[in-house]
Amino acid sequence: MNWTSIHDQFEINREKIWLNNCGTVPAGNHAVKAVTDFMEGYAELGTLNPSGNPNRIRADIKTLLAGLLNCHIDELGLIHHTAEGMNFISHGLPFSPGDEVILLENEYPSNVYPWRHLREKGVTLSTTPMETTPEDFLESLKKRITQRTRVIAISAVHWCTGMPLPVHDVGRLCRERGIYFVLDGAQGVGMQPIDVKRDCIDFMAFSAWKWLTGPIGLGGLYIARERLDSIKPIFVGTDSVVDDEAYLPYKDDLKPSVDRFTISTPNICDWVYFLASLRFLDEIGFDAVRERIFDLSRRLSDGLTGLGYRVLASDFPRHPTGIVVFEKDGISTDAIFQRLKENGVVAARRLDRVRLSPHVYLLPEQIDEALSVLEA
Repeated sequence: MNWTSIHDQFEINREKIWLNNCGTVPAGNHAVKAVTDFMEGYAELGTLNPSGNPNRIRADIKTLLAGLLNCHIDELGLIHHTAEGMNFISHGLPFSPGDEVILLENEYPSNVYPWRHLREKGVTLSTTPMETTPEDFLESLKKRITQRTRVIAISAVHWCTGMPLPVHDVGRLCRERGIYFVLDGAQGVGMQPIDVKRDCIDFMAFSAWKWLTGPIGLGGLYIARERLDSIKPIFVGTDSVVDDEAYLPYKDDLKPSVDRFTISTPNICDWVYFLASLRFLDEIGFDAVRERIFDLSRRLSDGLTGLGYRVLASDFPRHPTGIVVFEKDGISTDAIFQRLKENGVVAARRLDRVRLSPHVYLLPEQIDEALSVLEA
């Protein structure tokens, strides 16, 4: 693989060493060209622009995602972000007073706030500890499950520590006990090998702009085919019903797919951006992308450890991750973060630690340059 040519596709590399890819990913030239071509066609032909056919673009996006996640395209819908998907799920599932939902400690807000309305219905929201290894997390979770547990909603990877959660084991546990398994895939899809069938995932929402390198403000929703009728849509629009391009007479039947949750007219420009990004990753190969991310992350982790920093991933060495979180006694997180910023290295701060996350378009030399900034 010619990693240098991939590196050259991203203009951000001229200015920064972008190591916050689990936050957002800057646009690559392939996405810029696709959006430019679409806008020029839209300027000339409006909605008659053949390159902007929403049904074709939607189908192409879902086909690529379905191949990545091992599901049918009808089990996927395009939405705006993880929070929207989690709201569709939490508001759509039936709950009774006394039911329980188990969430993750220090979870990202998109998988917390959407569940809080259930407390008004007498549903208990409890949390399970983060722990420091996936094995310990699983044992802690098992101890918190009760006869009242209706849903377990966790992330694929913890956004503050970079630790992959044992998605497969949790999915099997939920399936055995008749519990709905809801996954926040924002930090996992594109970075971890998620197989929705193997992992017994009932529902999953994820964003496009992290490991999938897509646009901000676009995401995906997965609902297992056998669970689709378990969810009552809280919003219904033109795109929710069968034969949606025939506006009259009004329809009573919803689409027999997750497309019913797209609701109405989408941002086609974002879809064009996302499709170009997915095609770019697919051409490299999603497995090759994942391994490249892991290789760069290991280089970061090993280098930081050699410089005397404590790397959280050292607590779970058998579980590769693309998120490298670290700290050092005697040096404040703010000081480390500021030094990186002053030297053009883009990082993030989480739980009073520094978080770095490389992606496929970075070169090992850039990792080494970031490490040299921290050597002092």
